[in-house]
Formats: sequence, structure tokens, C-alpha cells
Amino acid sequence: MTKKQKEEVALFRFGVICDLVGTLRLKHGDAEKLIQSKSAQVWNIPYSNRTRIAVSTIRNWVKRYQKSGGDFSSLYPAKRTDSGKSRKVDDETILAIVKMKREKPSLPAADLIKELQKSDLVTPGIILYPSTVYRILQKEGVNREAAGKIDRRRFEAEYPNDIWQSDVMHGPMVDVDGKMRKSYLIAFIDDHSRLLPQAEFYLNERLDSWLDAFRKALLTRGMPRRLYVDNGSAFRTKHLERICASLGMALIHTPPYTPQGRGKIERFFRSVRDRFLPTCPEKITLSDINRRFSEWVPVNYHGRIHSSTGETPIQRFGRHIELTQTAPVDLEDHFRKEVRRRVTKDRTVSINNLIYEAPTKFIGEQLQLLYHEDRPDRVEIIHKSSSHGFLVPLDLNANFKVKRERDETETKKQPESGKLTFSKEAGR
Repeated sequence: MTKKQKEEVALFRFGVICDLVGTLRLKHGDAEKLIQSKSAQVWNIPYSNRTRIAVSTIRNWVKRYQKSGGDFSSLYPAKRTDSGKSRKVDDETILAIVKMKREKPSLPAADLIKELQKSDLVTPGIILYPSTVYRILQKEGVNREAAGKIDRRRFEAEYPNDIWQSDVMHGPMVDVDGKMRKSYLIAFIDDHSRLLPQAEFYLNERLDSWLDAFRKALLTRGMPRRLYVDNGSAFRTKHLERICASLGMALIHTPPYTPQGRGKIERFFRSVRDRFLPTCPEKITLSDINRRFSEWVPVNYHGRIHSSTGETPIQRFGRHIELTQTAPVDLEDHFRKEVRRRVTKDRTVSINNLIYEAPTKFIGEQLQLLYHEDRPDRVEIIHKSSSHGFLVPLDLNANFKVKRERDETETKKQPESGKLTFSKEAGR
């Protein structure tokens, strides 16, 4: 695998275990239930035909990440040590055993083996015995009582900033330079207190607008340990995954067709529709609706007792304020985009149709480049996990002048004899 492919696999693995390593207050029993739930899910695993992950594999990833002290590279795929050797029961067969047991919890081990063989779910060359199946099911934590059951209990985070939920609400039409355009309310809500770290109306629901709101939320209320979003395309980008991973934050996506997982923020949106929007005039600008909204939230939401908690959101959030973590001073750097470019022979690279010069030592090397789109003059060079300063925007006029000065210097050095000689540079 190339380094880029390894990073993609590591990002996927972090996405699987992030909510298992993102907080210190997860009880052992809750962690085991979460691992079982993840093992039962269907995944799109990079560079693999498999769609499920064994419980033991998830535990191994958690162990490796924690043992490394949170080093992202600990999740890189390791080279197989058993390559070319036969194994007793492979992961694919283990997953098939677990899946069938969950689908048919009352099926005895002997009949389970027959069903697997009948469906060609056992890897050729593998011989299954009832004792082997019992051992695998016990190791994976699957028993007759637990198989097939889905935990749908309501939950609430124990402390502020344990979990943030985020979603987008379709807002009213707003006046933009004389034309009516649709607005979108991008909001974040703290699961424990129901406080809003950030909520603002935008003219679109694209990732750049969401990231603007997210950045403001982090600066205002600190760092969440887990971030709960839906399965929209804006939230399935490598850019967002990289931001959350670099901040040590768990990015969790709502399982498909289960909107009840975002119930708290949906209830807030209902309050906005029922209590705030009716107070707005029919024709309103984006800046005016945001001004009115920023005045409405502190009094009519943050200062109002919530029916579920019996406290105002601001009181409940402030009771354990000492447990919150402020955003890092280099927060902006975590939001930079990343591209990879190979330096050409004339030591240049191109980003978004802009040309930059790289140091001569990187000619032919592939570089990791980090940048903000609104600051094209600052593109940081990362090579072999180390920073090497910034690229220099190419100035063709300056380069031409440098060459002319060099040529003139070479010309002055010509001998005064009748026979002329040329240096290689002057001959060019």
C-alpha cells in the first residue's frame, strides 16, 4: 500500500473506534455494547471486499490506538505476518458465523454449520466443529439471548461537550440584493445541556458554510468529544474526517433511516419554526434574520427552562464548565485543506491553477500540502511527517530578471582577446 492508501485506511479505522477512544467516561459494559453494535453494521471498508468487522478486530484497533497514546499512525494497516500460511478460521468465516447467529438466534451450532455450508459461506479448506463455533460466538460476545436484539434506549450525555449534534434546517426566503433566496439554519446542540454552541442562517448548506459555523462553535464553547451528524454528502468528506481526527474528536454518522438519533436538535428546530419564525417580517435580509435570531436565543431558549432537564440550557452547561476543553490556539490550521503534489523538474507545483516554487531538494518528491483557499500565499510543505516551511508563489517576472542578471554577469567575464569563448550559460 502507498502512504496515501494507508492514511485512508487509518481514517476509516479511526472513524470506527473514535467514540470508543474519544472519552474517558465510557463504562466497560457500554463499550462492549457499542463494539457489538459496530460489528453488526455494514461498512464500506477501503480496499476490501468485506462489509463487516469482527469484534476482536475492533478491540485490537482500540488497543493499538490507546497503547500508542493516540498516535494516528498506529491504525495504519500492518503487513501480514501469516502470509502464505493456512489459518484455522479466517475473519470472513467468523463474520458469517456471527451474522447468521444474529439472524437465527435459536439455531444450534451443528445446524448453524450446515446452514453456512449450504450457503457457501465457509471459506474452502476450513472445517468447522460445534465446539469451534461455540468458542467463536463466546469470544465475539454473541449468545442466544443477545443475538438479534437492537438497543433503542434513549440516551443523554453525562457531561457538557461529551456529544454535540448538528443538522441543517430549511429556513425562510430572504432578500439578497433585491432577489429572494432560500436560507438554511446550521445549528449545533450540546446533548447534555441542550445549549447551542452555534446556530446561524446561511444561503446554502454546503460544507464550507457548515465548517464556518463549526469553527465558530469551537471558539465559543470549546471542544466536543463526539460529533453526531447525518449521512449527507457534506459530512462524508475526507476533509471533515481529517479535521475531526486531527482534533482528537469522534465523528459519528447517524445510521441510515434512523432520524430519531438526532431528536434533540429536531426538537430545537421545531421551536424555531413555532416560536421564532412567526416573529419575523415576511420580507427580511439574511443579516437581519441573524441579528433577530442572536437576540432571540439568549432570552427565549438559553434562558428558558427545558422540559426534559428541568433547567435552563445555560445553567446546565455551566454546572460542569471545568470539564470543557477550549479550542487549541492553532485551530485554524486544523481546518486547512490537503492536497498531494509531485514537484516537477523546474521545481514547481500547481494548486487551483496557481503555480508555486518548492525548494530544489524536493524535485521529483511527492509533497503533502496544507492550505486555506482564502490564503493562497501560505501553503505549508509536509514531507515525511515533518514541516518544511511554505511554498513560494511563482513570480515569472522576478525569475526572468534573475536569469538576465546572471547572463550579464557571465558576459562581463568574457576574455578581451579577439577569439570569443562562451560559457554554457551564456550559450543558452
